[in-house]
Amino acid sequence: MSTNDTIDPGVAGHQSNSFKYILFRIEDGVATITLNRPDQMNAYNFALGAELATAYAHCDADDNVRAVIVTGAGKAFCAGADMSRGDETFSGGRSNSSPGRKPARKGLHAFQVRKPVIAAINGHAVGIGLTLALQCDLRIVATDAKLAFPFVRRGITPELGSSSILPRLIGFARAADLMLSGRTIRGDEAAALGLASEAVAAEDVVARAREWARDVAVNAAPVAVALTKQLLWEGTTAQPQDAMAKENRLLAWIGKQPDAIEGVRSFLERRTPEWKLKVSTDLEDPPTPVEQAT
Repeated sequence: MSTNDTIDPGVAGHQSNSFKYILFRIEDGVATITLNRPDQMNAYNFALGAELATAYAHCDADDNVRAVIVTGAGKAFCAGADMSRGDETFSGGRSNSSPGRKPARKGLHAFQVRKPVIAAINGHAVGIGLTLALQCDLRIVATDAKLAFPFVRRGITPELGSSSILPRLIGFARAADLMLSGRTIRGDEAAALGLASEAVAAEDVVARAREWARDVAVNAAPVAVALTKQLLWEGTTAQPQDAMAKENRLLAWIGKQPDAIEGVRSFLERRTPEWKLKVSTDLEDPPTPVEQAT
């Protein structure tokens, strides 16, 4: 996706003003997406979701972006769905949209972005706020943040693939505990369960995510990262022999590429690598965009 009037990331290191509900910044190879409805605890609505998906699509296409951080403005990550519509909160905003509503934009989910996506859960993540984070590759959470999948307590079922992703992360029994009860846990328990990679003080969440992202941006080959991410997400449902066959095919190709030579040389010469391959041009299969309501 080329930069157009849908998204203007501006100069690297500067903030984009193209969005209403998120903030978008690229600095030192790391894109930071901040859900920006702090007065509503970053409650999710379809417009915010469309902007997030558009930002993800830009991150995937921009070779200057090597890793992505998603966080929330203020004290919350995302406190769940915006319930200002009252009885119609969960009644299907997309299908019931008015005839004059703008057509859906196409964007990506976090697991489709061919760069690592880290959820820096700086505060409460509830409902869709937590399932959005599940779509990321890593989660770093504030120790005292409240997390919950309260869908059954709102009379609805889970979404965004969470009923598939959560059991893979923490096992069926623990996933059943959280999803069938809808109970609330704290960040430190989330880390102990494996739902988050680690729990740190709220003020350190973004800094810790950025430390991890910058290490990847400098030291990991972007195409190798993209292919490894694909293997990981597909591998959760693949048989070991099928995963091994795909690994062998990829390794036979990437082992002959310039980055494989550079990886060895930079290691032996004890210097920072200079990667040649680009995700935008050296991978054949870009992710399939998904429809997002605007």
